[in-house]
Amino acid sequence: MPSARQPDRATLHVTGPDARHFLQNLITTELDGMPDTEARPGALLTPQGKILFDFLVSSLSDGIRLDLAASARDALAKRLHLYRLRAKVEIAPSDEAIAAAWDLDVPGLRDMRFPDRTVLRLYGPEAEGADDEVVAYRAIRIADGVAEAEVDFPSGDVFPHDVLMDQNGGVSFRKGCFVGQEVVSRIQHRGTARRRVMVLRAESHITPGANVEAGGKTIGTVLSSADTVAMAMIRIDRLADALRADLQPSVDGVAVSAEVPAWAGYALPEAGGGEDA
Repeated sequence: MPSARQPDRATLHVTGPDARHFLQNLITTELDGMPDTEARPGALLTPQGKILFDFLVSSLSDGIRLDLAASARDALAKRLHLYRLRAKVEIAPSDEAIAAAWDLDVPGLRDMRFPDRTVLRLYGPEAEGADDEVVAYRAIRIADGVAEAEVDFPSGDVFPHDVLMDQNGGVSFRKGCFVGQEVVSRIQHRGTARRRVMVLRAESHITPGANVEAGGKTIGTVLSSADTVAMAMIRIDRLADALRADLQPSVDGVAVSAEVPAWAGYALPEAGGGEDA
């Protein structure tokens, strides 16, 4: 059975009569109308619009579940307590098991970070019997360009657009204000996103943390790899210029192809694209 326990992930339960309204005004995810069958991507941003915490968001009978890197859970709980004020919410860690499953018809929540593939998120008893296919799941995540904070990129360093949260529904541009909303909306409406996650492929191992180069210039950085496939943060304007000049991107001298994830709707800019956001 293709499934993988997620020991490096943990959940935070935000419950109470004000839980959904409380988070709706803080995080990037649209919670109104969210089906009980989905786990949606989302983030809590800095006022400057950069990702402070990223997570999967799903419904509980009495509130909302946030699924994030275990190493970041306590810090997120502390931050949410600062915002709570008089809201009638409880913020508490859960010890429920977490797993991912794919290519299966089993009870679970659809992980909406994978628009072109059926990947499920399992919690509690449903996750406890999962296999240990951690390496296989990581390879799927990397090949699909699904980046996670703490393991692929550092918190506080990237905008939601950089890691494609504008593409997978992780950011709502229609709901009211959330922390960092003004900056993120400006990037969206001006079309100034220039750093993007891309999928790299090569004929040999790709080293995480290595620079992606073209014509002797750095155009990006490898975030994570699964042998010959990797995710990288690429300056897409610089990549576009390199491709127009017939310059081959490489990592440590090894030629790589750089692809927009199949599910993502962005494209490389035309010549003379804009500056950084």
